Amino acid sequence: MESLKIGFSIVNANPPLGIGLWGYYVPRFAKGFLDDLEIRTLVLNKNDTLIALISVDCCGLYENVCDRYVELIEKETGISKDNIFLSATHTHTGPLIEKSTAFVADMNLVESYTRFLGERIVDSVKIARNDLAPAKMGYIVGYAPERVAYIRRYKMKDGTTMTCPTIDDPNIDYPLGTLDQRVNVLRFDRENAASILLVNYGLHADTIGGEMVSADWPYWMRKTIKKTLDGAECIFFNGAEGDVGSTNVHPKGGDMNDTEISFDNEMKSPGMARFIGRAIAGTILQVYDKVKYVEVDDINIIRNDVKVRSNMPDKKDLPLAKKYKELHEAGKDSEIPYTAMELTTVVAEALRMCRLENGPEYFDVRLTGVKIGPVAMVGISGEPFTDIGVKIKDASGWELIMPCALTNGMTGYFPTKEAYDEGGYEAKSSPFHAEVSDKIIDGAIALLHSL
Repeated sequence: MESLKIGFSIVNANPPLGIGLWGYYVPRFAKGFLDDLEIRTLVLNKNDTLIALISVDCCGLYENVCDRYVELIEKETGISKDNIFLSATHTHTGPLIEKSTAFVADMNLVESYTRFLGERIVDSVKIARNDLAPAKMGYIVGYAPERVAYIRRYKMKDGTTMTCPTIDDPNIDYPLGTLDQRVNVLRFDRENAASILLVNYGLHADTIGGEMVSADWPYWMRKTIKKTLDGAECIFFNGAEGDVGSTNVHPKGGDMNDTEISFDNEMKSPGMARFIGRAIAGTILQVYDKVKYVEVDDINIIRNDVKVRSNMPDKKDLPLAKKYKELHEAGKDSEIPYTAMELTTVVAEALRMCRLENGPEYFDVRLTGVKIGPVAMVGISGEPFTDIGVKIKDASGWELIMPCALTNGMTGYFPTKEAYDEGGYEAKSSPFHAEVSDKIIDGAIALLHSL
């Protein structure tokens, strides 16, 4: 039986200036660069099976774009399109990718960049495949420190639910959820080559804002790891981050150092990205030398789609939704009687209602499972809440399970069933029915059993 082989690559994916930036409901256009956007690819080879794990610094990749990219990878590299695990890091300071909104200044730029990104992804897979070297694998779980991540949905004292409420709002009561601070780490030690760390942790890459292109906090995590561990490289797959942000609504001590409050009431700045990236790198450094090395007897990848009802609107709510949509797309948000995150919520809800006015009644949600010996990755084509990730991690039969958001598609938020009753931005904007969490958990566990 041949040994596991690992190949790795880093390819630049910077967009042209002037392109629209993706992540908010306000217009932003790239004016410069804080750091480079990258595509990082890990190719695994074992017993003639080739699997490509690809991490792209972007907000997301819609399913139709993913489908084009994986077909291009298959054509150009020979790796089956069914063996591709294509994820977005979810940076909110990356470019639009084939997404038409009122804030696209030049759609030709978006279409051109979408083609360019596909070509660069193919290049990254080619380079990683040519870099294959025998390797051993170890794994370990660390824990992120305080002040890095927070549940961003809150029950307010007046009974309402608010995503990202105003800092120190006296109406804040308690967070609606429990953090999962586990930082999952795979360590691949390669013969005569740099070690590669695969990191999985659930937190929005949304700590900067503004109009400067950046890979957000994952950039600082990767940079710190390479500098500290004698050239070791890092590839990041975001976890169940749908309800997790980096803003402390009750800041104390030095929490406000080198940061500012954004238009949507969150703590954002390049300094925040640096702090969080270094903090997660610190977690990795604490556990790096204590990984448990395991035998990788085989590798495998499969997909299991689940059918979920859509969150279609009540007809009586459509007139107001259409009015808000028209105002928003005309650049007249000031005429909508809300501000900050409440404005974002009603706009997102209105757009969801208008988009689903005539269906479809059901969606297929993509789940992708990867087996690397006793370790599994579960790719989910959207943004699951923390509780969904925790229940997937609790599935039996594996030494480590890593849920990965925004993989092989970007279809929206996957809130818990309770969140639909509670309210908040994520549930109101989600195109999926409240059954979606159960469907994803059951589908993921079935997928793990199949692996």
